[in-house]
Amino acid sequence: MAALAGALLAGGCVPAHRSASWKSFPLQRQQPHDGLAVVSQPDGYGLHIWLETDTRRKGYCRPRWLPDPARLFNGNGSHPFSSGLASREEFFAAVARRDVRRALRKELEALCLSRAPRSTWEWIEPPLNPSQVKVEKLPMLEEKDLLTDPETIREQEDQL
Repeated sequence: MAALAGALLAGGCVPAHRSASWKSFPLQRQQPHDGLAVVSQPDGYGLHIWLETDTRRKGYCRPRWLPDPARLFNGNGSHPFSSGLASREEFFAAVARRDVRRALRKELEALCLSRAPRSTWEWIEPPLNPSQVKVEKLPMLEEKDLLTDPETIREQEDQL
């Protein structure tokens, strides 16, 4: 009986390198507090959730959820980085965890404080499934950011 119990216990153990640590920590993109790394897979793989704020409503700052995170590499190492995309399913699984939502809230509040210090912080829960994702219309590009239409340039060159 003891041998059977020992075999069951040994078979039920999963090495640390084969299970997710669910560690989360700030991972800056362009400025402090604009990214959160979540180690959601074995060997330090996970998500790099990009954090954005919504200040369209005057006097308020709240999260703008981007449910398409980057893929995190080396999350358990000394130099984590991100590249490419992770799946939305992984995003939903991560934000369903209370500890991840707590870290997101902390980073987003700090990001709002730095971007809109006079605004009131307003927390909005992240989407937990595809039906809750709202397509955000991001601000329009300014004229200086737009490229000239190649056909227009060809027509102008032909007229010269």
